[in-house]
Amino acid sequence: MVYGMRTILAEGETCWRISRADRLSVIVDAADFFRLARQAMLKARESILLIGWDFDTRIDLVPGKHEDGPPDKLGSFLNWLAKRNDQLTIRILKWDMGLLSSAVRGETPLYMFGWMFSKRVHLKLDSAHPLASAHHMKLLVIDDQVAFCGGIDMTVGRWDTPDHLEKDKRRRSPMGFAQNPWHDATTCFSGDAAATLAELARSRWQTATDETLERVKTCSDAWPDDLEVDFRNIDIGIARTLPEYEGRKQTVEIETATLAIIKNAERTLYIESQYFASRRVAEAIAERLKEADGPEVIVVNPQGANGWLEAKTMDSARIRLMSLVRTADMYDRFRLLYPVNAAGTAIYVHAKIMIADDRVLKLGSANLNNRSMGYDTECDIIIEAGPDQENVSAKITEQRNALVGEHLGRSGSDVGAAVDKHGSLRRAIEALTAESGRRLLAVPMRKLSADEEMLAESDMADPERPSGVRYRASDFLKHHFYRRQS
Repeated sequence: MVYGMRTILAEGETCWRISRADRLSVIVDAADFFRLARQAMLKARESILLIGWDFDTRIDLVPGKHEDGPPDKLGSFLNWLAKRNDQLTIRILKWDMGLLSSAVRGETPLYMFGWMFSKRVHLKLDSAHPLASAHHMKLLVIDDQVAFCGGIDMTVGRWDTPDHLEKDKRRRSPMGFAQNPWHDATTCFSGDAAATLAELARSRWQTATDETLERVKTCSDAWPDDLEVDFRNIDIGIARTLPEYEGRKQTVEIETATLAIIKNAERTLYIESQYFASRRVAEAIAERLKEADGPEVIVVNPQGANGWLEAKTMDSARIRLMSLVRTADMYDRFRLLYPVNAAGTAIYVHAKIMIADDRVLKLGSANLNNRSMGYDTECDIIIEAGPDQENVSAKITEQRNALVGEHLGRSGSDVGAAVDKHGSLRRAIEALTAESGRRLLAVPMRKLSADEEMLAESDMADPERPSGVRYRASDFLKHHFYRRQS
């Protein structure tokens, strides 16, 4: 049995809008993102709009002394930008529950409260969400011309390089504490797609503040100087998760896209996610693994979740779903792995990426957990290569190989050569994984305790929908993706 080759992107189903990006690049790890975002914001003329789960004004965007004049710390840098250009307005929208974490970690209230009453740098707290829901999108839009969308928060603990060096002195908290290696990813794009993301950002601002923002009319080009372009003149899908709230309808474009990608993958499904905790996603993967000619599935997770409660709930759910998927994996095509650096220290995986064959790349803020599918607000971008877009297909494969190469301490070309030699990504990873140094290790199975069993089935920490909202199967998935005999 094989699946008919179907288009993933469909407005109103797997994405909100399909829009043209004249340039798009994938940015891996926060050292580059912080540096490139700083370069872009230095070019802002009229508007900077930052929307996120959390912001920490104390972080260094580029650790170390710089000679170009502007401050490196986020809070001082934004104030400097506003002071330098009296035409520039900076708006920051932060999840309201994030304010509690800011206070706990000792973040200075100078910026937080100053910006709440500032005329040039505006900070608003977003409380327009169901109880215990999180605003999880990570968006940066500059003059409606250049946009960043992905999984990286401008907060403490995110900065790291692709080398993920052991005890890197630049990877310290504002209080001077050492921080562990951290892997993450985002995108930068320009053109109509950036203007479309700006529309989403303005909508989020209006929902949270009742303030309507006008489109930016200033013509500018804030593309970062050091950022090479990966894709040119491509249509991308912008997909959302929005929970039902005060008259707003439930939006599950990301969940629909995720399931469609799983259903449509032919040879290889490569995933990076902070969690593996969505039963619906795990069941979809399990169904594909039962097929004799189905795809291999590689999932890269952290070794374990951060914090006691997350470890008890999310890791317990992962163990349950690993058992489910492995039972279905009759042809030994599933791997759940975590990366370690050259010293053997586990690297925390925060990236949210899904790549199917050489056809689809999805990257954003949504994890493979229940919350991201229907309870929190999320935003992903989706690139799909058409039948006559060999250059886009080649770039998608290049991105996947580079990601795997980073985890193995190899180049993307090394990974590509190993895939060609061994006939699959799974076997290539196994061939390139050394006994020491940077490598990908299997997440071990273990028996759950009684309380972990209970938490694994609970929706206390990882609810799928707001209270009273029922799951509805997508007609798009039922009718658009079909099976046919080989």
